[in-house]
Amino acid sequence: MQKWLYSNDGYYATYKSIGKEGDFFTSVSTSSFFGGTIAKKIVDEIQNGKLTKDTTILEVGAHHGYLLADIIQFIYTLAPSLLETLTFAIVERFENLQKVQKEYLEKSFGNSIKLRFYKDIKEVKLPSAFVLANEIFDAFACELVYEKDSTFYQAFVEKNKIVFEVCEEKSILEHCHEYRLSKGEVCLDYEIFINTLCQNIDNFQFLTFDYGDKFYRNDFSTRLYKKHKVSPIFEENLLLENYYKKADITYDVCFSYLKDIFEKNNINEIKFNTQMNTLIEFGIIELLEILKINVDEKRYLKEVQKVKMLIEPTGMGDRFKTLYVKK
Repeated sequence: MQKWLYSNDGYYATYKSIGKEGDFFTSVSTSSFFGGTIAKKIVDEIQNGKLTKDTTILEVGAHHGYLLADIIQFIYTLAPSLLETLTFAIVERFENLQKVQKEYLEKSFGNSIKLRFYKDIKEVKLPSAFVLANEIFDAFACELVYEKDSTFYQAFVEKNKIVFEVCEEKSILEHCHEYRLSKGEVCLDYEIFINTLCQNIDNFQFLTFDYGDKFYRNDFSTRLYKKHKVSPIFEENLLLENYYKKADITYDVCFSYLKDIFEKNNINEIKFNTQMNTLIEFGIIELLEILKINVDEKRYLKEVQKVKMLIEPTGMGDRFKTLYVKK
């Protein structure tokens, strides 16, 4: 999965369209009010003294830069003076994608914002930050494991086929026993990322949105997205060579595991929720009310339909979960 997504010719190494022209939709591609609601929360937290006016808004993995741009635009609308004090930053490993993001944000905002780039979270050293990770954890490379007759097996790829061999990795076995996981995906690299975040930033608020649930489901969720078709990794007659580095590969995130890592770093202000509840609590309905006052009915109703997609319980609203952490 690491080579599939992050090698020099991997899926994420080059710019990919998101939305109708791409392989999948995201909340960002659905409505600018997704980023706008996050912006409202940032403004509210600054105004109530929970974040400083000179904090850094840091996005991990920003794709084209659309989400950060939406956040900046809504901050400008809600509290324009903050653009004079805030710094905006992106963690992006690929230099070609950094170039795309920089060009887009400079074209959108010119010199009116302070913008920084990091290649790795390890480079980030800050006194204060609001850190945003949208659909990041489901893109970490994972191991596929299952248990049969008290023996754990781990997946490998041989000649474009998935085969299972006896798992001998002690850390994976310990994780499976701790979380009572008998079948599913394991990613121990979450710990490296979160530990680094906690060590390198003195005070932060961390917000992540991702596919997943609070606990492991004890089933495989790894799937491929190509041209909006979803294919389970173990789908009958699926040929991996037709998807390798040409499609997105992802899986469901276990949020209780993320929560436990933060708690091991002595952080206890942690809230797990659905995307629907988080966006409503952050004020997405209030933003729509502001829009209603300032635009014609046609534009308002059009935006309402997009927002419904973000928060509907049968779709993105419940399928995506959030973790909101304060240090």
